[in-house]
Amino acid sequence: MDPAAARTFAREVVARLRAAGHMTYWAGGCVRDEILGRIPADYDVATAARPEAVRAVFGRRRTLAVGASFGVITVLGPPGAGQVEVATFRSDGAYTDGRHPAGVTFCSAEEDAQRRDFTINGLFLDPISGEIHDFVGGRADLEAGIVRAIGNPAIRFAEDHLRMLRGVRFAAFFGYVLDLPTRSAIERMAHLVAGVSPERIAAELRSMVSRSGRRTALELLADTGLAREVLPEVAPGPGRSADSRPAWTAAARVVGALDEPDLPLALALLAGGDARAVEAVAARLRLSTRETRKAAWLCGALSDVATASLADLRGWPWSRLQRLAVHEHAAALADALRGRAVGGGGDAEAARWFTSLLARPRVELDPPPLVTGGDLIAAGLPEGPHLGALLARIRTLQLDGAIRSQSEALAIARGDGPG
Repeated sequence: MDPAAARTFAREVVARLRAAGHMTYWAGGCVRDEILGRIPADYDVATAARPEAVRAVFGRRRTLAVGASFGVITVLGPPGAGQVEVATFRSDGAYTDGRHPAGVTFCSAEEDAQRRDFTINGLFLDPISGEIHDFVGGRADLEAGIVRAIGNPAIRFAEDHLRMLRGVRFAAFFGYVLDLPTRSAIERMAHLVAGVSPERIAAELRSMVSRSGRRTALELLADTGLAREVLPEVAPGPGRSADSRPAWTAAARVVGALDEPDLPLALALLAGGDARAVEAVAARLRLSTRETRKAAWLCGALSDVATASLADLRGWPWSRLQRLAVHEHAAALADALRGRAVGGGGDAEAARWFTSLLARPRVELDPPPLVTGGDLIAAGLPEGPHLGALLARIRTLQLDGAIRSQSEALAIARGDGPG
């Protein structure tokens, strides 16, 4: 998406609705980002226009009514401009499932602001005049660096339990503090987040650990009690060893030092080499197969090399190092080793050496095998599962320089060679 095109389109949406006689503003996170001088990731629009009126302005071909029951119409932009969600000013009915209101009532902009999660997300902006409408004290909290729930924090979090995780993410990402009543409510109500769908929790965790402030986010998760609800297999708390909190803090420090963080790498570090814990987390959060395999491999690889010194690594047979260096997630392993070194828990020289190893030509790291299964069968060996083990043994000898030709490899296969 082109940020300039997205901005122009979002401004056009406001202008067209206003030209049709409807009070309309930008709303929420995009206003916050505008005030902070950041480029918004997307734009939300709030309007007095009812859903059917929004569709009438933009036409049915350019609109989607998936959220119409909640007063939300998606307006599709031109190529590169993305899309804009246009929500009618509303107040929400009772929340019965910890996420959705039972119904909505269309209302004024001021009333609409009261239903939103945090004051810094409750602002409206007129992109035509530049005027900001603040009904919840959001500008003052932005200036003071405070994340504060709108109204009664307990009510906001009872409406949507995921808001507790969002509050932690906002505080960590922007370097703000949770105001005391908001934080106290999170600590009292943390257990409710366990009822949020695994997919939504995983999405929040991905956002937390992949952005700046991720170390603080992980520390806040532990401090507020949210960690033991969303990551009970690896979080400090009852039932865990006495050193689980220092281990979590050390892992959070490493995650904060990563160059290319993501959820699988963060989980591998937080698990401290416990592959079962990683697999349990992945299954419970319904992570993708790729994420699960990456986290599990990194967990095992880190257990293998995390405490190795430069002398240790240089002393390993090439066949042992090579399986790590040619793996598709080798760069993530190198990142973890660098992060551990920066965080004070690893050998900086070993991390640099392993990173430099990955820069070698691919043909040097992973030379073609001297023989294949077809070669062995052609040489007269019977087919069967034993061929796999034989090929692995020949490959190890090749990588370690014990054999260098196909004839030597076939001699090994026939039992005539060394090794």
